[in-house]
Amino acid sequence: MKLDRTDLRILEVLQREGRITNAELAERVNLSAAPCLRRLQRLERDGVIAGYGARVDPKAVGLGLQAFVRVQLETHDSKHVKRFAALMAEAEEVVSCWSLTGEMDYLLQVAVADLEHYNSFIMGRLLRDGGVRDVNSSFVLGTIKSQRGWPLAQARGEGTD
Repeated sequence: MKLDRTDLRILEVLQREGRITNAELAERVNLSAAPCLRRLQRLERDGVIAGYGARVDPKAVGLGLQAFVRVQLETHDSKHVKRFAALMAEAEEVVSCWSLTGEMDYLLQVAVADLEHYNSFIMGRLLRDGGVRDVNSSFVLGTIKSQRGWPLAQARGEGTD
């Protein structure tokens, strides 16, 4: 799907303010309400907008420990890779899971209540059921910047040089 500058501006505003009304959104992107709503519906229908949700403070809901976990699998045949992917998909502790190039195969973002819960996840699930050869963990000490959206200004050709 080809996105024009107005589409990208709509996405930029929605990434920051997901609860904005259509009338406010239309004003922000210099459209009238009806064309803005049609564009928004097209972006949703075409899967450009994957969904809506609230950003929740993990500490406020009892998830006081976050870690990034680098994982290397024992073997890379399709059976083991599918088993690992299924385990990650069902593990509620795993917030995100990326497949990587380099020494490690996967990077997990994990959020748990405390070190005991983290240990239970690593020892009781990941190492027991995941077909994992090696795990390397880094615990989050503080957050400088977390994802608040994609850099759409760059997609419009307005990136910094």
